Amino acid sequence: MSRPGFLLSAWPWRSAAYLLTGAVTGAAALVGIVTAAAVGGALAVVLVGLPLLVLVALGGIPVAVVERSRLRLIDRDPVSGRHRVPTAPGLWAWLTTRLREQATWRELGYALLFAGLLWPVDALAVTVALLVPLSLVATPLLLATVGDGHEAKVLKQWTVTTWPTAFGVAVLGLLLLGVCAYALGVTAGARAALARLLIASPEGELGARVVELARSRVRLVDAFEAERRRIERDLHDGAQQRLVALTMAVGLARLDAPPGPLADRLAAAHEEAGKALAELRELIHGIHPRILTDYGLQAAVDDAADRCAVPVDVDLELPGRPARAVESAAYFVVCEALANVAKHSGATRARVSGGHRDGRLFLDVRDDGRGGADASAGSGLTGLADRMSVLDGRLALTSPPGGPTLLHVEFPCELTEAADRSA
Repeated sequence: MSRPGFLLSAWPWRSAAYLLTGAVTGAAALVGIVTAAAVGGALAVVLVGLPLLVLVALGGIPVAVVERSRLRLIDRDPVSGRHRVPTAPGLWAWLTTRLREQATWRELGYALLFAGLLWPVDALAVTVALLVPLSLVATPLLLATVGDGHEAKVLKQWTVTTWPTAFGVAVLGLLLLGVCAYALGVTAGARAALARLLIASPEGELGARVVELARSRVRLVDAFEAERRRIERDLHDGAQQRLVALTMAVGLARLDAPPGPLADRLAAAHEEAGKALAELRELIHGIHPRILTDYGLQAAVDDAADRCAVPVDVDLELPGRPARAVESAAYFVVCEALANVAKHSGATRARVSGGHRDGRLFLDVRDDGRGGADASAGSGLTGLADRMSVLDGRLALTSPPGGPTLLHVEFPCELTEAADRSA
């Protein structure tokens, strides 16, 4: 409403439509509730009216449904009003569930307030805000038609006999119409806020926000993994290939050069190029190993075990491949665990085992080291645990003093495609 174009937008008319439909809906709700309550109360003696009284108790549900639909006229945010799902099929289970939940009685209270008090306020606001200024604006028309050009009654209170006065009243009506448009907006906004407060489900809104937050976190993880794969692919197919070509060119030049200072410099350049190529390959492998993308988690874990400084036995059997985000998170957890084994545990041997059972991927990393590991002491597993929580994964570390150390990881997932065994 603070924007300059409010009067020229559709919001004043949407506010008027909201209040006008509120008056009509409230009057209909009043008639329905009073009729059902009166007939049900009169017939309750012979038990025939009890179903009507039950309908009165449930009358807030359809009223709340209509109100949530009407709120879309002036409120961009949807209003949640989720009721609990019945525990069993059938009318009786649905009826007992509705009568026991708090949302039903909250909506009934709003329906009674709406039918008894709010709809007259809506009708009064629309009448005053539109009828008064439009009556003033229509003064010249009334003077020309009903008054035969001699006189016209304004709001049945004042008499206008001249054309300048009639047009002056019309201008005043236009100004008053702009002021009333703001008044309609304020009134409709207050009514919508009250309706949202009484019929919206705080639990439903909170649940919807939690679900959306979880989905956004999953989307961020997927985007992060996609970006890692893109960087790895660009480095592998771009910078690494150019560096390989440079290394080969320097090597060929070294073979053709005669012994002397030039040959020594070419040999040093060839050696530095080889070191740079090795470092680039390690960097690419740390970003996202190509073997994980091409062959899956089992082959990537075997490769990580071969690269570890401590001998590692691998007992991992996966009949398929999980989602890429789960696969990547599980791989980097294993890599971080093996890096900790090599750096801090003093172990002579480690073992990686796991599989897929009951819709969950589980991995165990065990070593025979000194123990005493703490995931919160900067081991690198804390960040991976946060990353796993986005995927509903769980990480448990058991490391008593003296060992052994066991890291257990679980992910809820399904295997979607067959793993490539050719690695």
